[in-house]
Amino acid sequence: MRTYALVGRDGTAYESASPGTLGGHRRTKVYGRLDCPTALRWIARERYVQHRVFFADEGVAVAAGYRPCAHCLPQPYRRWRSAHGEGAPAR
Repeated sequence: MRTYALVGRDGTAYESASPGTLGGHRRTKVYGRLDCPTALRWIARERYVQHRVFFADEGVAVAAGYRPCAHCLPQPYRRWRSAHGEGAPAR
């Protein structure tokens, strides 16, 4: 049986029988869709993979301290930015 390494609500990795639905970047603490064009560009350049993490769902990613990607999740990102008073522009 295949298992997948996911990050839990407490930020620690665990093995799961189900693959994650979202990907993230451990250093920048950003999560997004698995087909995010920005993440895929970085993966193609081989600069992203070593810091890549996966989450079961959005609630887990948020609980682990990650924020939504401004590119592939613009609505959640805008809500996050409003709630956190961040000045970074949304794309």
